[in-house]
Amino acid sequence: MSVERIATINSPVLDVPLPARSAERLGTLFDTHRVRLYALAVRMSRDPEEARDLLQETFLRAARRAGSIPEKESAAEAWLLQVLVNLCRDRWRRLKVRREAGPAPRWSADQPADPEALEQARTAVRAALGTLKPRTRAVVVMHEIEGLDRKRIAQLMGMTEVTVRWHVSTGRSRLRSQLAFQGNRS
Repeated sequence: MSVERIATINSPVLDVPLPARSAERLGTLFDTHRVRLYALAVRMSRDPEEARDLLQETFLRAARRAGSIPEKESAAEAWLLQVLVNLCRDRWRRLKVRREAGPAPRWSADQPADPEALEQARTAVRAALGTLKPRTRAVVVMHEIEGLDRKRIAQLMGMTEVTVRWHVSTGRSRLRSQLAFQGNRS
């Protein structure tokens, strides 16, 4: 994320316009501290993909609160580190709640009576979902499994309802193809 990239971030993402001076400073901070922050995020999350998300969210929060970042370089680095650590803590809390809550209830009106067939079906669906792009997979899971409506998904994902509908349609089509392919291989 260069200075030019940060300067082009649009206001719906940030909720507020980012002045050019702030964008330049944020770009400099990113160039200076991204490697160290990413390394810390990887060590804290133990997942490179999650670490990239944490780093991105750290700098999005910095962009939203550009006036709160201290002017002194060492203080600015400490501020960014604290934001990253707080994001990691929030992640750990969410994961702890999910672990304590136990597995999500299973859905299906047509569950096979045979536990082996049920497990094979679940494995096939998980594998098919794994072939979808992350955004499409998230939308399909929220719509088809969690039962959220398109409007709510659009709010949560920061996209339009038309885009949600496209992801649902595309995801269903690809799942159908993938599951049919897996069925033909057996």
